[in-house]
Amino acid sequence: MRTLLSALVVLVAAPLAAAGEFTFGIAEADITPQIGKEPVYMAGFGQNRLAKSVHDPLMVRAVVLGDGDRRVAMVSVDVVGLFIGSAERVRKELPGFAYVLVSATHNHEGPDTMGLWGSNPLVSGVDPEYLKKVEAACVAAVKAADAARKPAVAKIGTAKDSTLIRDTRQPDIRHDEIVAIRFADPKTDAPLGVLVQWNCHPEVLDSKNTAITADFVHYTVKQLRESQKCPVAYFTGTVGGLMTTIRLSVKDEAGKELQDGTFEKSERYGRLVGKLAEKALADAKPASLVPFDIRTREVLIPIENNLYRLAWQFGVLDRPAYKWDGNPAPKEFVVTKDLAKPCGVKTEVGYLKLGELDVAVIPGEIYPELVLGKVQDPVDPGADFPTAAIEPAIYSRMNGKYKMIVGLGNDEIGYILPKRQWDEKPPFCYGLKKAQYGEGNSVGPEAGPILCEAFKALTNK
Repeated sequence: MRTLLSALVVLVAAPLAAAGEFTFGIAEADITPQIGKEPVYMAGFGQNRLAKSVHDPLMVRAVVLGDGDRRVAMVSVDVVGLFIGSAERVRKELPGFAYVLVSATHNHEGPDTMGLWGSNPLVSGVDPEYLKKVEAACVAAVKAADAARKPAVAKIGTAKDSTLIRDTRQPDIRHDEIVAIRFADPKTDAPLGVLVQWNCHPEVLDSKNTAITADFVHYTVKQLRESQKCPVAYFTGTVGGLMTTIRLSVKDEAGKELQDGTFEKSERYGRLVGKLAEKALADAKPASLVPFDIRTREVLIPIENNLYRLAWQFGVLDRPAYKWDGNPAPKEFVVTKDLAKPCGVKTEVGYLKLGELDVAVIPGEIYPELVLGKVQDPVDPGADFPTAAIEPAIYSRMNGKYKMIVGLGNDEIGYILPKRQWDEKPPFCYGLKKAQYGEGNSVGPEAGPILCEAFKALTNK
C-alpha cells in the first residue's frame, strides 16, 4: 500500500478571498414521519423496532453564512445518519454555494435512513419516499435560511462538563466541550440565532422506545430557544468511543435519579446541555467569521467489515462500492459490484476556515482520542495493531482562535477508531474477557489513519 502522505496530494479548495460583509440566516423544516400508513422502522438499536406514535417533531435545521457574495450552508437533521449520496443530491439543488454541509444529529429514536434497521438484518429499513422528503427539506431549509440572511455579528463561547458524558469504552477519553455561537444584529444586538455543537449520542430513550422523538436534542434546542429568544441549530460532534447517556447518572432538580428510556431523563439531560450552552454564551467573545477558506477532499477507505460487505451484497446498504488498490486517493473512483475482491467506500473530509473559527467536518463517529490527540501510548499489549503509528490529531492541525467539529458530516461511515486501539482478537486489551464495543460498527481499521491523514493534508495547504 502506498504511504498515505504520498497519496494525499490533491486538494479541492475554494480560493481565499478578501473578507466581505458577514451575513447570517437560519431556518428549519419538519421531517416528522407519518405513523400508520407504512411501517416506520426506527434506527439505532436492533431490527424490527416499529414506531407507534410521535412524541415530538423531527427537524431539519439550516444555517447560511455569507462572506460578501460567497455562501456556506450548514444543515443538521434529526436522523441517525445520511450517506454521501444524500449530501450530493442536496448540493445539486443548491448551485451557487461555496459549500454545503449536510449532517445528522445521530438520533437513535427516528426512522432508519441508512438501511441497517429493517424487519431483519437482510432487509433495509429505509423508506425511499421518506428519504426524498428529508433531502427536499434540507434544500428548502437552506433556501429559507438564505432568503432570511442579514448582516450579523458573532460571539463564540465554550464550556466543559465531563459529568454530562459517559465513555463506555476504555480508555476513558471524553470530548466534554460545548461550542456555542450567538449571531446578532450589528446595530441593535438583537439575537438572530444560535448554533450549538455537543458531543454525545442522542439515545437517552434507549432501545424499547417506540415513539418518534429527537431525544435530548429536542429539549436542548427548546431550552436555548426559551433563554436566547431566537432560533437554534444543534450539531453533533465527537460521538465515537462511545459518548453516551446510557447508564449516565442524571438527577432531577429534587435529586431523584432518572431512568434510561424515559422522557423525564431525556428532557432533564437535554436542558442540562442547554444550560451548559448558556454558560458558554454568557462568556462568549466577539469573533470574526470572515473571510471563508473552504477545503474538501474525497477519499477511499477499504471495506474490511464482513458484515458491511454482506449488507452491501443484499442491498441493505444502498451506496456504491469502489475498487480498492491500496490508494486512498485514486485518480479515478471506479465503481465495482464484485465485493469478493478488495473494495472501498468513497467519502469526504472537510476543513472550513471561517475567519477565526476552524471547523472540521468528519464523515462518521470519530473517537475523542483522534480529535484531542489522546491516542493510547504506550499501546496496550492486547491490541491487534500494536505497532500502528499514532494518527495526526484533528484539533492539533487546526490553528484558528476557535475550534469546532461536526461529526456525521456529509456521510456516515460508522466508528472511526485509532488503529493501535483496534481490538477484535484475543488476548483483549485491559485484561478483558471479550472485545469491547466499536469495531463491529466500523468499515475497518484503516478508516482512522486515512481520514486523519486526509485532514492533515487539508490543513497543510
